Amino acid sequence: MRTEISPTINRHDWKAFAFHIPDISLTLELDNDLTTVTTQFTATMLHEGQHVLELQGEELTLVSLKVNGQLWDASRYSLDAQMLRIPLETTDSQIEIISQCSPAQNSALMGLYVSNQQLFTQCEPEGFRRITWFADRPDVMSRYRVTLIGDATRYPLMLSNGNLIATKQLPDGRQQAIWEDPFPKPSYLFAVVAGNFDCREKRVNTLSGREVLLQVYSDLGDGDKTEWALESLERSLRWDEQRFGLELDLDRYMIVAARDFNMGAMENKGLNVFNSAYVLADPQTTTDASYRDIEAVIGHEYFHNWTGNRVTCRDWFQLSLKEGLTVFREQEFSADMLADGLDSAEAASAKAVKRIDDVCTLRVAQFSEDRGPMAHPIRPESYEEISNFYTATIYEKGAEVIRMQHTLLGEADFQAGIKEYFRRHDGQAVTCDDFIDAMDSVYSRNNPGKNLNTFRRWYQQAGTPTVTVQEQYDAATRQYRLTLRQHNPAVGIERLNTNAAPKQPLLIPIKMGLLNQQGQPLRVELNGEHQHEFLLELDQAEQSWTFNHVDSQPVLSMLRDFSAPVQLHHEQSLDTLQLLARFDSNSFGRWEAAQQLARMALLALSSSEQHSVDIASVQAVVQVWEELLQDHSLSPAYLARILSLPSVRELQTLQDPMRPLDLAAARHTLQVHLGTRLATLWQQRYEQHQLPAQPYSPDALSAGHRALKNLALHYLAATASYSALALAETQYDNANNMTDSLAALQAIVYYAKPAVSQPYLDRFYAQWQHNPLVVDRWFSVQACSPQTDVAALRTLMQHPAFTLRNPNRARSLIFQFCMNNSTSIHRPEGYEFWAEQVIALDALNPEIAARLARAFDNWAHYAEPQRHALHTAFLRLQEQAQSANVTEIIGKALNI
Repeated sequence: MRTEISPTINRHDWKAFAFHIPDISLTLELDNDLTTVTTQFTATMLHEGQHVLELQGEELTLVSLKVNGQLWDASRYSLDAQMLRIPLETTDSQIEIISQCSPAQNSALMGLYVSNQQLFTQCEPEGFRRITWFADRPDVMSRYRVTLIGDATRYPLMLSNGNLIATKQLPDGRQQAIWEDPFPKPSYLFAVVAGNFDCREKRVNTLSGREVLLQVYSDLGDGDKTEWALESLERSLRWDEQRFGLELDLDRYMIVAARDFNMGAMENKGLNVFNSAYVLADPQTTTDASYRDIEAVIGHEYFHNWTGNRVTCRDWFQLSLKEGLTVFREQEFSADMLADGLDSAEAASAKAVKRIDDVCTLRVAQFSEDRGPMAHPIRPESYEEISNFYTATIYEKGAEVIRMQHTLLGEADFQAGIKEYFRRHDGQAVTCDDFIDAMDSVYSRNNPGKNLNTFRRWYQQAGTPTVTVQEQYDAATRQYRLTLRQHNPAVGIERLNTNAAPKQPLLIPIKMGLLNQQGQPLRVELNGEHQHEFLLELDQAEQSWTFNHVDSQPVLSMLRDFSAPVQLHHEQSLDTLQLLARFDSNSFGRWEAAQQLARMALLALSSSEQHSVDIASVQAVVQVWEELLQDHSLSPAYLARILSLPSVRELQTLQDPMRPLDLAAARHTLQVHLGTRLATLWQQRYEQHQLPAQPYSPDALSAGHRALKNLALHYLAATASYSALALAETQYDNANNMTDSLAALQAIVYYAKPAVSQPYLDRFYAQWQHNPLVVDRWFSVQACSPQTDVAALRTLMQHPAFTLRNPNRARSLIFQFCMNNSTSIHRPEGYEFWAEQVIALDALNPEIAARLARAFDNWAHYAEPQRHALHTAFLRLQEQAQSANVTEIIGKALNI
């Protein structure tokens, strides 16, 4: 049991660092077992009376300390496991620290560590202190000059941030490389990579005509899998120039793929370190979804060059300042790339598909988080371990808060606000308030009498607001009155503060439109404007709007494009939802209506002991699905989304108490029913969307055809009929790309008997056993199969290819089973297994362990017997967890 109690860090306790460190010189004598680091800088005292220089450090050995050229002994400074305190007497003091670290022993993968016998760094949020003692905080921005020295055979390539200044061979078989980053940056953006890599590169000209070098590094032998990554990097560069007017500011931009990495990627200035899963791609080993993920993540990290690097966070409470804004930019980039080259209708559909995918992610991850003990605003008020706050709230909800500002301002004014933000703060470490101040300066100037003061509450308040809808129609006056009420109760740690004042109303932008009873858009009048669609600004606890010239009882299409991250409480009949699912002119609204029908049917089925399909909501789903399957005006990609059933994880956010086993059974029942009733239509769609024999392409149209075809395959296979499973087997045998291979393998493993599925699993592994990323997929397919129980999972953990030390491998098997196998995990033995794996990972990699611990932190919302079994598992974790990362989560989960 952990006895050390981590201090709570409060936002309002933040104080500026007492010293200015404009430049830092680092010399790293690289070695996997023992790296020696010489750190030199001048510390300038900013305020009289603040004489102690406090530098963070962890897992380091201090070799020597010099101050103003004099060697100090231990009596002149204070050193403990986390801090080096140096009392200074002069305004400007020259500091030299020589320290050592052990990369090969660093299983936490923070700081300098070894992956595949090569050296990598990960410094965000607080990893730099594992490399050397320094002011490891984001508001200390310095220019870095880095000298790397290492064995020329072992480390033929030695990379760091910025521009390469010089290289030379040393007489002892070592070599030296000197890198200089001309832009001040915080320590979390520092990076070093050393080893032997393949490199794919391209020289391009920026918008202003300057030539820059783009490079993608990968393990030897993987260079043929980096073409898409390099193309994605160039597309990101071009898009940022064209959409935001932002140009690459360095002579080169490098991406390096690492096998062992805690995150997806890291935006270190000019030297991005990536999880190899988001770099390597080819048709035989990479799915359509992964191609888009690679493009998106490369875009995300590239966009950080301005929104995160050139302007960075003052402190970690402001994390969403860079992440929320950059996720929004990434989402816009991905949508534009999906729509690129398509006609207007196809482009609109492609963008709608992207929006649907983003909202699904938000609802599954962030809405669930808002119900749990770790609920927090996008700007948290406190934390114990900052690594635990790289959350869906910071990223996904943070992006939604930026998107709402874009909605309120419009594209032109939003771009003007971004330009004002950079004009004010380029080269600074700033706050969320600084960003919204820049936006408000444009908004208030162009909207006299209005400002974003109420909107700022999105940064202060946790939780998912509920908006309740009330409608009134008066045929005599041809007036339609819409009343909206917003409610956002206390969540998470807010519930412990019984003296807290009620939350204040938020500014919630609501896109809406009205349809007639035939599904045609209505042009109506509001406040003198005649339109088909309106943007309502809900900023009171209750507000009403009266629409004029409404000739008949209208049908409300609400929250179009998901214009705000809220839950709607809107009682609509099955007939109304069916009409919207058939005719709503807003693609998101149409999808949402169909999904609402499916949610109603699934929740009703889950409450029925016999899971009977003879209920009205199920029949409504069948009717709508049948019509949609026969609608050839809709793009295949869009149909693949609108015909998919909500996941169990999403449905759980709508239940309290949650009954995941009932939901899983209901979802399977409805899937089988739709597969059986509409088998002929599914078969037709499967055949219609077979692409002609030609080289694979991940383009949006081709990917859409495969998505719909494979959805049809899964509906058919769910019936477990001989013909459907034979179809999956034939597809697996004939597939020429990983998307189709994996879809067929999933269908076989999920729905066929083990005697049928095991030979296919064996074939897949035999073919791809030397490709780590594909082996991850092999583990994931089995982890998510309803036929995989805890005993089978334990057997898979004994496979020679499995290791807990590699985050990707742990995620592919342990995480997938715990988070996405609703049939098997929600049993006492499942929760025992989960707790056991959290403890095992905690000893190796606390950051990964903490993420697994979050899987059930909302245990108190489960029904019995899951609630009791989870509580027992949490008590076990409370006794055995060691790291601050895990103990914070367990403590909050048990206290809420």
